[in-house]
Amino acid sequence: MDHTLEIPLFPLGTVLFPAGLLPLRIFEPRYVEMTRACIRDNSVFGVTLIRAGYEVGKPAVPCDIGCTARIVEWQEPEPDRFMLLAQGESVFRILRRRTTDSGLIVGRVELREPADPAPLPERHERLAQLLQELIEQIGQEHFPRPSRFDDAAWVGNRLCELLPVEPERKQKLLETADPLAVLDEVERLMQQLRQDGDGAE
Repeated sequence: MDHTLEIPLFPLGTVLFPAGLLPLRIFEPRYVEMTRACIRDNSVFGVTLIRAGYEVGKPAVPCDIGCTARIVEWQEPEPDRFMLLAQGESVFRILRRRTTDSGLIVGRVELREPADPAPLPERHERLAQLLQELIEQIGQEHFPRPSRFDDAAWVGNRLCELLPVEPERKQKLLETADPLAVLDEVERLMQQLRQDGDGAE
C-alpha cells in the first residue's frame, strides 16, 4: 500500500496534532484556492510549523514533519474570505516540495503509520485527570469528541496542544512516534514549568 500523497502545505506558527481542532481565517489568494479545492474534493492539506519565514507573504520554509488536516466546518462570510475549522488526521514527512506560480507550496509526503492503540499507563493517570479538568474549564467545544482519556496517544496529543511552551518544543513532541515517550516528555516539561514558576516567585 502506498502511503505517499501530494498535498498543499500550509506553514503556520503553530503545531497541529492528530485529532486536534484548528480554527483558521483564510484570505490570501493561494490559500483561498487551496480551501476551495479541499472543500470541493473533501481532500486534506498539510499543516507544518514554519522553520523560516512568515505565515503571510513569501512562501515560508516548512519543517519536514507535519500533520494532515481536513476541513470539518467552513463559512464564507464575504467573497474570497473563509472561516474554517480543520481537524488533524495523520502525521507526515515531506519527501519533496515545490512552489506553484501562486506561491502555494505543494509537497509529496509520506504518512506515518499511527502507533498501535496503547492504554494509558498507571503512572500517567494524573495527566488524564489534569486534562479532564482543563477540558471542563476551557470548554468541550474546543476539543475533539469523543474524549478518550484511556488512550495514551489521545491524552498526549491534547496535553501537547495545551502546554505553554514554544512551538519548537511542540514540534519535537509531534516528531516523537511513541505515545508513551510523548507522555513521559510532557510530564518532564510540566515539572520543569512548575519549577520555573516556583523560582520566579
